[in-house]
Amino acid sequence: MPEITAKLFVALQCLLPRYLMTALVYRITRIRQVTIKNFLIRQFIRLYHVDTEQLLHPVPDGYKTFNDFFIRALADGSRPVSENSDDIVSPVDGTVSAAGALDGEHLIQAKGHHYSLPDLLASDTVDAERFVGGAFATIYLAPYNYHRVHAPVAGKLTAIRYIPGALYSVNDATVRQLPQLFARNERVACHLDTEFGPMILLFVGALNVGTINTIWTGDIRPRKMGVVEAFNLNALQVKYDFARGDTLGWFNMGSTVILITPPGSGDAFAMLGAGQTLRMGETIGRFTDGT
Repeated sequence: MPEITAKLFVALQCLLPRYLMTALVYRITRIRQVTIKNFLIRQFIRLYHVDTEQLLHPVPDGYKTFNDFFIRALADGSRPVSENSDDIVSPVDGTVSAAGALDGEHLIQAKGHHYSLPDLLASDTVDAERFVGGAFATIYLAPYNYHRVHAPVAGKLTAIRYIPGALYSVNDATVRQLPQLFARNERVACHLDTEFGPMILLFVGALNVGTINTIWTGDIRPRKMGVVEAFNLNALQVKYDFARGDTLGWFNMGSTVILITPPGSGDAFAMLGAGQTLRMGETIGRFTDGT
């Protein structure tokens, strides 16, 4: 997208009633009337050239709503998961926006744009300092992508926080033009304990996405205002352990995942480059030297 067009696109988003639009999309994508939901599914497949070869259910009759299709499961074996114990696997199908070592407590959003871990996590500096010397990978999920999010390594959930925020698009044009985008949008931060140390997997919401689902919380609807909500894990009464490749949640419409690895893992994502296409389960990084 040309720069002037990208700037206009971002400016338009600032004027749009983003929460109203997202609420409307939420209702439309959950219509159960067969003729309407089948029309939506077929038109979406045609518009975005969605690959339907590896789906678990037939299209469109195997889905009760458009959203059911959007968060579609794949047939067993569709995404082989690396069995190397030192590997970090891609949690999603998507495209790398940025990846590399953390610069102190800062991450790269795009050329000329950085943002900080304290802002991203909406937490104190002590929490962010735990990841200085680590690495990050930001992966964008386009509308045509498979939208379930999986565990990049084996581990255990230790905390989960919902951070209210804006609902800007997270496509390439907005990433390049809007500073602090990922620290502005709503997001869900899943804090994980792994054999390699603490890790964080963030679900970043976006325009028309709003609702984020995790296996521990169910659907989390967007809030325009409010404070960070730390979920009471004891009250959730769910299993917190997971294996590499296990489903952790999904986006109701497309968005972005950010993965943050612990101190000493600065080269963990050295094999990744911006624009690289990924499939869930493939190796995207590796822990070495005891990290």
